[in-house]
Order: sequence, then C-alpha cells, then structure tokens
Amino acid sequence: MMRSNDYIAEKLLEIKAVVIANEDNLFTWASGIKSPIYCDNRLIMAYPEFRKYVAEEFTKKIKNLGIEIDVIVGTATAGIAHAAWVAERMDKPLAYVRSSSKAHGKKNQIEGIVREGQTAVVIEDLLSTGGSALSAVKALKEAGANVVKVFSIFNYNFDELVLSFASELMSYESLTDYKTLLPIAKESGYITDKDYEVLKLWSENPKMFTK
Repeated sequence: MMRSNDYIAEKLLEIKAVVIANEDNLFTWASGIKSPIYCDNRLIMAYPEFRKYVAEEFTKKIKNLGIEIDVIVGTATAGIAHAAWVAERMDKPLAYVRSSSKAHGKKNQIEGIVREGQTAVVIEDLLSTGGSALSAVKALKEAGANVVKVFSIFNYNFDELVLSFASELMSYESLTDYKTLLPIAKESGYITDKDYEVLKLWSENPKMFTK
C-alpha cells in the first residue's frame, strides 16, 4: 500500500502543481530566495477528491495529537481553504491570520474568533524558511492562544526551517516534502536527470542562486 506522503507527492505532480524553471528565469520567493522550483498547492482547490484527501490527512494528524483542539487557524491566503475544510470535518471554529494587520476597518490581523487560553493548530499550504508560519504563531500567542503545532501540505526540507522552528520552540509536520517528491519526479519522467541534479544541489544550498 502506498504511503500517504508518496501519494500526495504523486498527486502534486499529476495536477502539475510543481513547476520547474530554468536558471535564466528563476522564481523569487517572499524570503528573497531564488528558486528553480515552485510548488503551487493552490491548484489542489480545483480537484475535489484530492482536496478531500488532504483535509482528511490533516484531520488524522490533528487527532493523533491526542489533545482537544479549540480552533483551526489558517494562514492567509493559501492556508485558509484547507483550514476551512479541516474545521468543517472536525466541527471546530475557524480563524485565519493575515501577514499583517489591516490598514483599515478594525485593523485585525486575526480574523474570526480566537480567545485567550484556547488551544490552536495552524494550517499552512507550504513551509520554506518558516517565516510566515511563525509570524502567524506569534500573532496567535499574543492573542493568548496556545499554539501546539503547525501543519503544512509540503515543505522544502531546508535546514533553516528546522532551526527557525526550534528557536521558537514550535513543532511542525507536513503531509509530504521535497525529499519525497524529488525522486518520484525523476522516476516518473516529470523532471530530467539534469533537472534532478540541479534541484538536489539547490536543496542542499537554497541560496546558491541568490545574489
């Protein structure tokens, strides 16, 4: 029986959520990293069976924590839909965290209701260096919530991610990751042998293209 992380990696390739760039036209992330690969998990929203599977896997992992969760929190914007589907499955309140407070209206950073003392989990679509997820965690903690874990669909296995979460004494878990996806992409012919070597080197040194 195929492992869930392998299955999700295969599905991401199947729906063409993974895009490979050439070295003359790299992707630039919010963190400033120049990347030869982009994983667009937003495309999952267009595939009902796949998004249901992802929601169910998140739900299983949250239940496996063995503690009562009061609120499911998504990160704006890509984590909101997945958090909503999980909250629906678990019959839990939903909230989401903006990257910064609104400049108008009530100037909220957290939308929905998160009360002091509530136990929360955060749903992200992907983790690279962890900055945006940890920013959401900080906002929730400042609101008095107890954030027990960050969950994501995908992460890039960067050492910086491990260190940034460790420095904040926060844990994370992903449904699949770069180390799982890369050999599957190679074996399936989704990427060439040359692509594989470049992508492997980049994963070991994600700033190799960043000036």
